Formats: sequence, C-alpha cells, structure tokens
Amino acid sequence: MPQQPYEPASPGGRPPEGASGRPVETPPDGSAAAPAPAPARVLVVDDDPTVAEVVAGYLERAGHVVDRAGDGPAALERAGAHRPDLVVLDLMLPGMDGLEVCRRLRGAGPVPVVMLTARGDEDDRILGLEVGADDYVTKPFSPRELVLRVESVLRRTRPAPDARPPAEAGPPSAGGLAVDPAARRATKDGTELALTLREFDLLAFFLRHPGRAFARDELMREVWGWDFGDLSTVTVHVRRLRGKVEDDPARPALVQTVWGVGYRFDPAGRDGSAVRGGRDGRDGPAVRGGREGHGGAAVRGGRETG
Repeated sequence: MPQQPYEPASPGGRPPEGASGRPVETPPDGSAAAPAPAPARVLVVDDDPTVAEVVAGYLERAGHVVDRAGDGPAALERAGAHRPDLVVLDLMLPGMDGLEVCRRLRGAGPVPVVMLTARGDEDDRILGLEVGADDYVTKPFSPRELVLRVESVLRRTRPAPDARPPAEAGPPSAGGLAVDPAARRATKDGTELALTLREFDLLAFFLRHPGRAFARDELMREVWGWDFGDLSTVTVHVRRLRGKVEDDPARPALVQTVWGVGYRFDPAGRDGSAVRGGRDGRDGPAVRGGREGHGGAAVRGGRETG
C-alpha cells in the first residue's frame, strides 16, 4: 500500500474545533457570530478507500456534505446526479485519469476542482492547472491543510451570506474587458469569457489595479490567499488568462511581463502600446519554442519542465 497521505486524527477521535484546529471564538462584545455559509457539497474522488475515508471525515467535520467515488466513471455519474460545489480529485485514477475527469466535469459546467498529486510530479501538476484545476495539494498531505484549501476555494465561489460589494465601486472594466463579481461573469468586447475560478479572480484583480506591476508572490498572496506555494501556479494561470483575453496571446498587450518583477495589466496596451519581446519571461530566463520557461528551465516537447 502506498504511503498514506494523511495525518492521524486527534486523540480519542475528537474532531478538530475548526479547519485550522483552533476553537471557534465568540466576539468580545458578546454579539452573535456572523452566519456561516450553507454547507457545501464536496465530491471526493480517490481510488484508495483509506485516503477517501479520511478526507471525507475531515470535510464532514468541517460542516460539508460529502459524496465519494473511487474512479472516473463513478465520479462523473455522482456529479451528474448531484452537482457538487467542489471536487477533490486524485490525479492517478484507474482507467480514466484525473485530467480526463476534470475535462469532462468542466465540460458539463463550471465547478471548482482541487487536485491531489504525487509529490515531485511537476509535469502532472502543471497539466492539472492547464486543464483547469483551481488548486492542488501534493501527497502526502495533511487533511487539515486540504480542508483549508477547499474552504479557500469555496469562499471565492460561494460568498458569505452577509457579503456586500462596496456601494461606490462598480464592476471593474478596462481595455475592452469587464467583470461582474456578483454574477462571476467576465466579458471581452461584450462577449462572455469562459474563465475558471482562479482565472476570473486574477482578471478581476488586474482590472482593479491597472498599470501596477506585481511580483508572482504578491499575486499568489492577493489572488490565491496563500503566503507560500509553487509560483508556477501563477505562471500557468497568467498564460491561460492571456489565451482568453489577448488578441494575440503570443504577443501579450494587456497582461504584460515586467522583466525582473512579474506582471502588469496595461489597458492601453491593446490600443497599440509596444510590448518588448512579445514573449513571457521572468528575471531573464530564455524562452524556447514559443512557450514559457521558469527558473531558468527550458520548455521541451510541448510540456513545461522545472
């Protein structure tokens, strides 16, 4: 049996007080806490019954409704019968792998996906992001961390009941692009764009901060809500976003690379501003074959290596 990617439950089987393991606190003024969002339906797909049981148990103790499937066809059947709010999807499944399951799930409609991948399989992790996974967790993992990742994604797709957009702020728009955060809808020149969860969040962030350069770690912190993580996640999402918002993704004019820094959204770029190089690089690494490299690594054979 492979190494079990979970940590032991707390002594006596007592569930953690919250996703972070901290007790729920009452506001100091004695007022009632803000209402919690309605339970989310999470589909856990893993062919290892032990892993699936542990993950499902932690998610249920965090207040979610959990469905389980042991392979791709069963996952698609469950998702068709009860549309999940989020899918925790193992990459390595018998018969139909997680990448194909993710493609088919997304083909049936938008649904957030948190993918489970083996540690060190960077190519597979990148492919998972390429097909639209919103987040990934590497094995072996802590189920508490997984719950935190799941809830981070859910917060962005299912706003809290008392969440209200600022009254003075209208939907961000620039350069022919516009987003409606309440409807989770993005358009280019009036035509709706098919964006994943993170692509939408990234575009909305850029639209709110035109002309400002952001490093990848800043984008990971501001858009993903992570203080640490694999920065290639940002790289892949920028490339995917460019493929949907740029007139010529090979010569990006809106989401521009700022050499040695990161990325900048320039709404004037679409009107004819020059873009140096027309390709995306960071801190000077070479880009070969028209694809994006990172950390000085070459891109070979149509896949990204690190």
